[in-house]
Amino acid sequence: MARAILFDIDGVLIHSMFHPDPNRARRWDRYMKDDLGIAREDWSEFFKQRFSSIVRGQTSLLSELANFLPTIGYNESPLTFLAYWLKHDNQLNLQLIEAVKQFSKSPDVQIYLATNQEHIRAFHLWTNVGFSHIFKDMFYAARLGEAKPDPAYFQAVDTQLGQQNQPPLFFDDGQSNVDAANAHGWEGVLFDQTTDFTNHPWVKARLPAHIRKT
Repeated sequence: MARAILFDIDGVLIHSMFHPDPNRARRWDRYMKDDLGIAREDWSEFFKQRFSSIVRGQTSLLSELANFLPTIGYNESPLTFLAYWLKHDNQLNLQLIEAVKQFSKSPDVQIYLATNQEHIRAFHLWTNVGFSHIFKDMFYAARLGEAKPDPAYFQAVDTQLGQQNQPPLFFDDGQSNVDAANAHGWEGVLFDQTTDFTNHPWVKARLPAHIRKT
């Protein structure tokens, strides 16, 4: 049986806007104030106040945007803002993605996404960004009704994966998510850069030599 290998998206396959090293942070909202008139600090309140319920599929992203954006002075359609967000928040880690593509050619590997997303961005990433061409499935929070690092999230993914003869191997940039995965019986690996994936012994044995050297 092939081993299930799972990847977080933001901070792993897509460069993080919250990386602790400012030189490595990729801020999609860099020009949001100029383009839309929305200040970063105002937008950050949206995540603080509302995103926990949205990411679990309990409330609608568009409805919450429609309610929130006027409170910070944005009176255009929430669809206009959403289109801007989706367009800019997709700075891919191309080096890692190429390594994953090569790795996925191994016959004893099945690769998946394991991510805290709501429905609209999950669909965008799967179809428009093209993750559907690389990964077998996306186990995202709103679909499952649970979010990392809650134990129920990992149990829900196990249910989707079915019986496994090896612990799933999971790469995530959040320590709490990695710890929760390990506590659940997976093999969680903290991701910071591509070599955290390519140098993992189980992965390295299945990569072409030119990828292992990157």
